[in-house]
Amino acid sequence: MNVVVIDGQGGQLGAQLVKEISAQFTNIDITAIGTNALATSSMLKAGAKNAATGENPVVVACQSADVIIGPVGIVIADSLLGEITEKMAAAVGKSRAVRILIPMNKCDNIIVGVPNLNTAALINDAVARLRAIAEA
Repeated sequence: MNVVVIDGQGGQLGAQLVKEISAQFTNIDITAIGTNALATSSMLKAGAKNAATGENPVVVACQSADVIIGPVGIVIADSLLGEITEKMAAAVGKSRAVRILIPMNKCDNIIVGVPNLNTAALINDAVARLRAIAEA
């Protein structure tokens, strides 16, 4: 299974996802895509073996992904303080992959009806949902 983790800014959410997925799954290939070099570096340090930075890697990775994981902002153009371009958001949205979007209520994107959980709880839920997909 090909899992693409997309993150921006400092890449801390992506790094935590890469670390947890790597620790819990042996049969998953993780591709980490940062919207900037710092985010990519953080995910590499967390254990990602495949990584790239920028708009075109997001577009290309989304074409072959089975699952895409990242903050909900990856499907909203100009989110993550402007790091998500229209092409990036469209690539994630048009991908045939299953999307596991983490509801980070930041950057003026507030998701109603979702409790404001801490990041650790959100990561655990995302990994549990990935497990359900992987075992299906």
